[in-house]
Amino acid sequence: MAALEALDQRIRKLELGVPVAIRVSERARRLSLRVDSAKRGIELVLPRRASGDAAFGFVAQHRGWIAARVAAMPPPLRLVDGATVPVLGVPHRIRRVVEPEASPVTIIDGEIRVRGEPEHLPRRVRDHLVAFARREFTARTRALAARLGKSVTRVGVRDPKSRWGSCSSKGAISFSWRLVFAPEPVVDYVVAHEVAHLVEMNHSPRFWRVVASLVPDTTTPRAWLKRHRLELMSYGA
Repeated sequence: MAALEALDQRIRKLELGVPVAIRVSERARRLSLRVDSAKRGIELVLPRRASGDAAFGFVAQHRGWIAARVAAMPPPLRLVDGATVPVLGVPHRIRRVVEPEASPVTIIDGEIRVRGEPEHLPRRVRDHLVAFARREFTARTRALAARLGKSVTRVGVRDPKSRWGSCSSKGAISFSWRLVFAPEPVVDYVVAHEVAHLVEMNHSPRFWRVVASLVPDTTTPRAWLKRHRLELMSYGA
């Protein structure tokens, strides 16, 4: 722990302009850097036996790489009154309402209407969108799983750093809540991808045939996610 704290202090002195989180991984075989778009920072992954000097030198050597990735990050898109955000790809304007009888949050007529003080709006909007994503993704997941004659033990939403979804060998499926901002065909593709893992826990040709049997197109949504990844991660940052 002391060694990691010392490494953290040394990295801070590089003044990279973004936070660098340090994670020790039992599975990692080499030093690596990853962009943490959700936290607008960088993650340094260390193998268990990596030395502090080697890790520091690795970060210092990649200052240019870090600067380029930071410059590519879109500005944070806060969930505040007047902001426009997509819900399943459709633009919605966040509007604060003051009527005491209004619902805490309502998505209607191209708006996300939020009751409460301005400082509470971002949290309320995010919590509502997370709950909305959970309902949407659960319904879509169970519907596609039924088409394959498979059952799902649980559907959850999280805020992962690098994956849009995951499927365990026990049939538990999880998604990034940030997919709620993506167009419906993209959401349906990611759901189909994870549901297909109920049949094939790999990315073999058979796996992709299962995915293709569930959605009409896989190429376009995959390209869209790659192109808009940083944008999706910037909402609520």
